[in-house]
Amino acid sequence: MSKTLAPQSATNMAEQNPQGVDPDAVSVSVDVSAAPAEASAAPTAPSPGRTADKVFKICAWSAGILIFLALAAVTIFLILRALPAFTGDPAVRSSALESLSGGRASNFASYVGPLLFGTILIAGLSLLLAFPVSTGIALFITHYAPRKLSTALSSVVDLLAAIPSVIYGLWGALVLVPAITGFWNWVATYLGWIPIFAGPAAAPARSVASVALVLAVMILPIITSVARDIFAQAPRLQQEAALALGATKWETIRLAVLPFARSGLISASMLGLGRALGETMAVLMILSPGFSYSLHILQASTSQTIAANIASQFPEADSMGVAMLVATGLVLFVITFLVNFLARRITGKGVSK
Repeated sequence: MSKTLAPQSATNMAEQNPQGVDPDAVSVSVDVSAAPAEASAAPTAPSPGRTADKVFKICAWSAGILIFLALAAVTIFLILRALPAFTGDPAVRSSALESLSGGRASNFASYVGPLLFGTILIAGLSLLLAFPVSTGIALFITHYAPRKLSTALSSVVDLLAAIPSVIYGLWGALVLVPAITGFWNWVATYLGWIPIFAGPAAAPARSVASVALVLAVMILPIITSVARDIFAQAPRLQQEAALALGATKWETIRLAVLPFARSGLISASMLGLGRALGETMAVLMILSPGFSYSLHILQASTSQTIAANIASQFPEADSMGVAMLVATGLVLFVITFLVNFLARRITGKGVSK
């Protein structure tokens, strides 16, 4: 109370008798009493760090929301463009399907079924071939190779992951197919009693087996790169403890490294599977397309993938044909989404344990 009244009394005294008041005494009393009030009333200047935090938060939120917007835009586009394939004139739809399938399908389920079967078969085979090789390469880079060799191999793996798919397609069509035809004939001759290797083998080998091999080479760098980074993060103390207890190198990897990397390996394999499911150019350049549910991977003209079928049929399709092709693309979109969703569920359970 005294601090708030002092400046008023001093001011009044100065106004009433300016010459009778000591100026120094007035100024001292005003400064001492007014300083806390001015400090409490003055607005706090925003900290530069807080401003940067707000800007970064807005940018991060915008980037996260952009993913949902892109996914929603793709979904809406596919649904709108595929709608005539399910709601159009039945006669026009049947005619379009017969034109796209060469008279082998009259409804959408019978058209997309063999394509979906071929897509899953080829992608599954490629993942089956690539996953163990990728895991072995990643383990060699992180636990066995000398430092210089490990650095060189890591650079080669990263470079392979950046090669466009059309290059792999050219390599497969011009190099791999002529070179591997004799081997597939040998497999069909001596292992043909296994249904999946039943002959006669295609010559040239434009078969599901050749395409799966090329796709395995394509997805191998992706899986290897992710697995290498995960293996490098395995707890060093656990590995050293296992070695100190007398475990061998393999036992250390089996007990300390692989359990730690299990969820990451699943994510890496799903990443590779996603690329194999959507691969177009390599399949289009190598595979002799078919329209069946055959598991004979060495024979010609048995299967086709959805992505390669869209690329090959799109230039000559009419409006209803384009709607049918987009509808098959919608099916591939849903399958890819389900695969990634299941991978996230499996990975989440592994982490929670």
